[in-house]
Amino acid sequence: MAWLALRAEAAGRARRSVTSVSPERAGETPRPFSRCPVHSDVVIPLVDVKAQYAPLIPELKERFAEVLESGRFIFGPEVEAFEHESAAYLDVPHAIGVANGTDALVLALEAMGIGAGDEVICPSFTFYATSEAIARAGATPVFADIDPVSLNLDPADVAARITPRTKAIMPVHLFGRPAQLVELAALGLPLIEDAAQAFGAAGVAGTGVCSTFSFFPTKNLFALGDGGLVACRDDEVAERVRMLRFHGSRDKQTFELVGTNSRLDAIHAAALRVFLPHLAGWNEGRREGAARYAELGLGDVVEIPPDEPGHVYHMYVVRTPDRARISAALKEAGIASASYYVTPLHLQPAMRYLGYESGSLPETERAAAENLALPMWGCIGADVQEQVVATVLAAAGVTAA
Repeated sequence: MAWLALRAEAAGRARRSVTSVSPERAGETPRPFSRCPVHSDVVIPLVDVKAQYAPLIPELKERFAEVLESGRFIFGPEVEAFEHESAAYLDVPHAIGVANGTDALVLALEAMGIGAGDEVICPSFTFYATSEAIARAGATPVFADIDPVSLNLDPADVAARITPRTKAIMPVHLFGRPAQLVELAALGLPLIEDAAQAFGAAGVAGTGVCSTFSFFPTKNLFALGDGGLVACRDDEVAERVRMLRFHGSRDKQTFELVGTNSRLDAIHAAALRVFLPHLAGWNEGRREGAARYAELGLGDVVEIPPDEPGHVYHMYVVRTPDRARISAALKEAGIASASYYVTPLHLQPAMRYLGYESGSLPETERAAAENLALPMWGCIGADVQEQVVATVLAAAGVTAA
C-alpha cells in the first residue's frame, strides 16, 4: 500500500508542477506534458523536445523568415553555412548534409565502394537502419556481439568475424556512448561510424573514414523534421557523397554516378544553425541528469549505465530483470519509458536470410531483454527525476530517502 501511495503522490506532484518551459522564457502559456502521444495520461515524457527549443522560438522565427525572404529552399547559403559550421564543430574536413540518417549510412557505404559481395560488421543491438543500409548498398551485414557494460561492439568478437570479404566495420555509438574506436581501428579495416545518437560526444567522427548523423527530432542535435549528415575525412569519398546525394551529378547536367535525391532542406539547416551553439550545454545537461539519477539512488534497484567522459546520454538506459514490473509502475504513474531493440536485428524477419538463430549473440539478447530507457533530455529538472526514481524504487519495494 505504501508503494501505491508513493506512486499516486509522485503522479500528483508531476501534474501540478511539471511543464515544458516557463512562460517568461517561451513567451507563451506552457503546455502540460500530457501532450506527449505515448499515452493519453502521460505526465512526464521520455524526451521533451519542446523544453529545449521553446526558448529559441523567436530566433527560429527570424531565421525562417530569412529563408522565406531568400527563396532558396534547396542547397543555398543556409545549407552551406551549416555544413561549414558542423565540420568545424566535429573537427573534420568535410560535412555533407543529406535527407536523413539512414541515407547518410547508405551514401557513405556507396561512396566507399562497398556493395555486392562485400561484408560489413555491425552490432545487432541497434536500430534497424544500421543493417538496412548495409543491405541497401548490396553488401552483407555480419552481426557481432556487444560488450555487456558499454552495450557497444565488442572488438574481440568483431575480430573473430573478419573474413577476406570484410570491407568495413560499422560501430554504433549507442545511446550516446562512444564505441571503442581505437581497438576497432587496430583491426586494420576502415570504420564507418554510425553516430546517429552521439553528435557532440568526445572522439566521435575522429577515426572513421565517414561518420553519419541523424537529426531526427529526439536526437541530441535535432532538426524540426528529418535530416542527416555525413562527416568525412577523405577528400575523394566526400566528393562522391556530394555527387551521390544529388543524382550522381555535380551540376544537374552531367550525371557521372547512379545516385539518389537526398538533400538537407534549407529550412532544417536554418534550425540546426540555431541549435548547434546550444548543443554543448544540452549535452552537459544530459550528463548532469545522468549523475543526478545515480545520486538519487536509482542504482540501488537497477543497473545504471556506467559513466565515462565522452558519454552524451542520448538515452538514459538502465538494465533490470524486473523490466515489466517497473515499466508498468511508471506507466501507472504517468511516466513514459521505453525498451529498445527488444527483437535485435539478427532475429528480425528481414534479416533471417543471414541464418542467425536465438542464442547466436548472447550479450545482445540479454540486453534486449533487460534494457529500459527512463526520461532524459537536455534540461531535465531535478523534480522530474525525483518522481521517476521514487516510482522505480517503490516498484522495487524500496522507500525513497
